[in-house]
Amino acid sequence: MPITKSAKKALRQNAKRKKRNLIYKHKIAKLVKKIKKLAVLGEKEEIKKLLPAIYKALDKAAKVKIIKKGTAARRKSRIAKTIK
Repeated sequence: MPITKSAKKALRQNAKRKKRNLIYKHKIAKLVKKIKKLAVLGEKEEIKKLLPAIYKALDKAAKVKIIKKGTAARRKSRIAKTIK
C-alpha cells in the first residue's frame, strides 16, 4: 500500500487510466470479433458498415497511445485482408 500522499494519488490515477484504457481495448475486441463472425458468414454489406467504426476505434486508441500507431495499422490491414 502507498504511504506518501503522492503515491496515493498515483495509485488513484493508475486506476482511472486502467479503466479508461480497458474501455478502448474492449471496444476494439468486440468489433473485431463481430467482423470475423460476419466474415465467416459472408455478409459483406454488414462488414462494410462496421469497417469505419473499427477503423475509428483503432485510430482513436493509437491517438491516445493505448496501442501503438503501427499496431493500429497492422490490425486495420489484417481486417481488410480478412474481408477480401
